[in-house]
Amino acid sequence: MPPQARDNRSVIPRMDGSVAIGSMFSKLKAAWSRLAGGWGVGATEEPPAPAVEYKGYRIRAAPYRTNGAYQTAGIIEKDTPEGVKEHRFIRADTHQGREDAIAFAISKAKQIIDLQGDRIFAKADVG
Repeated sequence: MPPQARDNRSVIPRMDGSVAIGSMFSKLKAAWSRLAGGWGVGATEEPPAPAVEYKGYRIRAAPYRTNGAYQTAGIIEKDTPEGVKEHRFIRADTHQGREDAIAFAISKAKQIIDLQGDRIFAKADVG
């Protein structure tokens, strides 16, 4: 049995013809942990970006450091009679600087609001 099969890792081909062994599961687990509110044991303590009000929604950019860059992520909130509704998002875009990642997360959240509105809070039908 090849080593990558024994340690449950995937083989990732590179452009130069070499092969990198990586664990997609660990990256997905870390992303999910951040979405669920646990920003991870290795997360650096950076002050949260200030919230931005937009069309009755509150946008909180929440980029996080991964592989030497900042991942686009954030939270869209809205106060309703039932309480605060929240939608968390992560996008594939990365940025070298935290401020760039914050600005992009805010613009992405505005785009989500403009395109989907309150539908972002709808529960998906399962089954």
